[in-house]
Amino acid sequence: MIEWPYSGVAGKVSVFQITMSILYIIGGVLLGMTRLQANASQENMLLLTGLVTAATGLLWHAWTLWLLVFLPDGMVLSIGNTVSLIGFQLALVAIIATAESTLRGLCGGLLILAGLGAFLTGGQLPVEAPISMSLQVQTHVLISLFAYGLLTVGAIVAIYALIQDRRLRRRVFSSANQLFAPMETTEQLLFGINTAGFLLLLLAVSSGFAFVENLFAQHLVHKTTLSLLALTLFGLLLAGRRFAGWRGRRVIYLYLGGFVILCLAYFGSRYILCLLYTSPSQRDATLSRMPCSA
Repeated sequence: MIEWPYSGVAGKVSVFQITMSILYIIGGVLLGMTRLQANASQENMLLLTGLVTAATGLLWHAWTLWLLVFLPDGMVLSIGNTVSLIGFQLALVAIIATAESTLRGLCGGLLILAGLGAFLTGGQLPVEAPISMSLQVQTHVLISLFAYGLLTVGAIVAIYALIQDRRLRRRVFSSANQLFAPMETTEQLLFGINTAGFLLLLLAVSSGFAFVENLFAQHLVHKTTLSLLALTLFGLLLAGRRFAGWRGRRVIYLYLGGFVILCLAYFGSRYILCLLYTSPSQRDATLSRMPCSA
């Protein structure tokens, strides 16, 4: 068993940050290059090398997060680790989505963003103490983090789709168009992410009602209400797609609206509570070490 004392993490993590980031960025650049017509003869080699590089980064990333988040004394849910977890999900979605060749330009961009997220792994100093919680609550927190992370990936894809839509409306033609997938393919990816994110968020809310005592207590009512509202919007988006064939800007704006509400649930409610119920000195200390999912 590899022993990694928590007191030594802050000094050792930089090597992992740099390595993961480089692997993701190299993989992302190589995948993006497969979409350029000039590299058509080398597409398979670039794809294989990019996937192997990105997958290596993903495995290294997963191992590092496991060491940093899950400690004998509890979980460490710092902002740096949370952003890193989102980066991990960006990389995972990107690697899976390469199965569709036209999405590989987008996948390359997602991997580069994943590299930026990986660089923040364990990056919140001073080192935050582990949070002790029951197995049931740990399960709820992890599901919530994965739901938020996956829906964050969807928000990035939605912004990409919005840029793509504007370029099409303005009839912008350039070599950069090779990096864009057909609009319908991008929307299919967005709805796939939305479906998985909706199910995870539904599970997170359900587990919250099952495992967290008094979920509508004063310090949780904002988060619970906003999470339910976001869940409703994401569900409405799925229903609209299924029964009314929604697509285009309506889909993008509705998704981003739901994501903004979810951000308020995860970050805004805690910030407001800190402003209302703490002294200035306590507020500064609390906000500097605020995990997003507590």
